[in-house]
Order: sequence, then structure tokens, then C-alpha cells
Amino acid sequence: MNYRAKKTLGQNFLKSQATAKSLVNAAHITHTDTVVEVGPGTGVITQFLLQNAEKVIAVEKDVRMISYLREKFSEEVVSKKLILIHDDILSFNPSAHSLGPRAYKLIGSIPYYITGNFLRIFLSVVKQPKTITLIIQKEVAERIVVKNKKESILSISIKAYGVPRYIQTLSRKLFSPEPKVDSAIVIIENISRAFFSDISEELFFKLVRTGFGSKRKKVISNIKKQFPKIDWKKVFARLHISPNTRAENLTLEQWHSLTKNLY
Repeated sequence: MNYRAKKTLGQNFLKSQATAKSLVNAAHITHTDTVVEVGPGTGVITQFLLQNAEKVIAVEKDVRMISYLREKFSEEVVSKKLILIHDDILSFNPSAHSLGPRAYKLIGSIPYYITGNFLRIFLSVVKQPKTITLIIQKEVAERIVVKNKKESILSISIKAYGVPRYIQTLSRKLFSPEPKVDSAIVIIENISRAFFSDISEELFFKLVRTGFGSKRKKVISNIKKQFPKIDWKKVFARLHISPNTRAENLTLEQWHSLTKNLY
């Protein structure tokens, strides 16, 4: 195959068989699993998924790749072990493919520029995946698992739905064309809505976004403008949170406790 990557689609084709295998192993794919693969590209990851999963639904935006994969995995396509879908993964609807909550695993190497939007959609969708295992930009992966000990809207949002874990760093040389930065494998496990059993998702995220509104300001200064009817100094004192705390230093549990005061 000699297709040129499309910059408009953010394509960087994985060329390492070992890395593809590591990704699939990290996802703990078994013969009873239905897997939704994001952007299969040349099928380097797809081949290992087909060896391990019961069924693979591969969503690819590039029609050239669809044609190539249909020919490469013709037997699996005929047997319907591999379902190829020509679409944007951000438009993918699990219900349209009879996928219930936690009834599928999501995996793939995604374009860097869709990472935040992609995770927001699939973590908050009604029919959430059981796990999400991705190859993403190394810097973003580190931000998700908070290697610098500073939380972000992204890291807090992901932890509200599941448990992120950094698997391994990947050299940029493993991709073609070679990106300007290194990548990493990250898995998000135990995905559910249990965190929101006693608070509103909408209010939680409204508070978090407000708290991170101005990073240089103390979080209490940010949220009191949006929610002026609450005596936040008393709330912070009751929760044993310093009034000088910035949003990046608040834990997920503290955001949960603060959200309860919005009722």
C-alpha cells in the first residue's frame, strides 16, 4: 500500500506491529468482546483486534482506507467479523449498531486535534464504552493522568467517568509521516456514571469550567461571580479547603463536594 497521509484528517499511520500488539494487549481484548476501532487506517491494529475480539466495528473517515481494508480483510468482511463504516468517529452512534452501555470497547490511534472532543463525546454518551484505549499525544496523556500534579478540565472530566492509566511512551519514529511530538498509550477503565449518582453532571461541569475560567485567579474568585448567592468562604472552610486554592489543585472529590452546594 502506498497511500499518502492526508494532513486535513490528521493522519499519521502507525507502522509498528509491536506497538499495535501492545495497544491491543493493554485493552485486554478477549474473544467475547465487541470492539469499536477508531480510524483503522492501514489495518496494523485491526489485524490484532481480529485475532482477539469476537467482532470489530472499524470507523474510518478516509474512503481510500475503506477500499483498502475491504480488500485486505475480505474474509472477515464477508463473515461480518469486521464491519467497516465510512464515517467520522465523532458522529458515531452506538445505538445504531445495537451497542448497549459497557457492551463494547473503544480503541485506536486518533488524530491529535480531536482528542478532547472525542473523549468528551464518548465518556458522556448514554451508551458508554466499557474501556477506552488510545494512542494520543504524549503531552496530553501526561495531562490526563496528572504527571505534573496539576489537574486540568480535561483530567477532572475524565476522572469523573473513569480511571485513566498511562501505559507507555511511543517514539514519533513509529509513525508515517513522523509527527513533531511523541505519543503514548493511555487506557481509561471502570467507565460509568457512578460519580454522578447524587449530583448533576450539568452543574458539575458548569462549576468546573467556571473554576478554571481564569487560571491565575483563586478558584473561589472565579466561582463566586457565577454563583454569587452562595457563601463560598463558609463552604470552603467547612470542607477544609484553603480560600487561596487554585482550580488546578482541587481534587475530583473536592469538586464533587463543592457541586453539592449548588442545590
